[in-house]
Amino acid sequence: MKIIFIVALFACSLCIVHAQVKTITIDQLELALTSKEDTVFVVNFWATWCKPCIEELPYFEEAHKDFEQANVHVLLVSLDMPKELGKTLIPFIQKRNMHSEIVLLEAQDPNSWIDRIESTWSGSLPATIIYNGLSKKRKFFEKQLNKEELFSTIKEMME
Repeated sequence: MKIIFIVALFACSLCIVHAQVKTITIDQLELALTSKEDTVFVVNFWATWCKPCIEELPYFEEAHKDFEQANVHVLLVSLDMPKELGKTLIPFIQKRNMHSEIVLLEAQDPNSWIDRIESTWSGSLPATIIYNGLSKKRKFFEKQLNKEELFSTIKEMME
């Protein structure tokens, strides 16, 4: 009986995390990237197989926590394969106890959508866009960010 309860509890926790990871299309993401809200958006493109992405994720989690009350929204866009959602992405998120908003981009051909996100993006990961929806200030980084660079850019976008 104990084993059944533990398995049921684990399965239920997977459902809860699974529900937190929405699958979105490039059109939905593009709409979010053109928001006119008085909010600083931090949009990080990453994958569970990308070592530099994994190394910088704690800074995004910390930014989510530290700037939560300051009109800053952190969105982590996973570029993992959709078929990896339950097998790789959900366990990765659970193991690291991640709390930022995480979405899985369902876009088959990267060559068809990368330029829609950022015309200067070669497609390498990690990549981050930080922008202010109201002032339209925007910065794009196609590299691993350190904490100081991330936080100072967020603060700059808040001005």
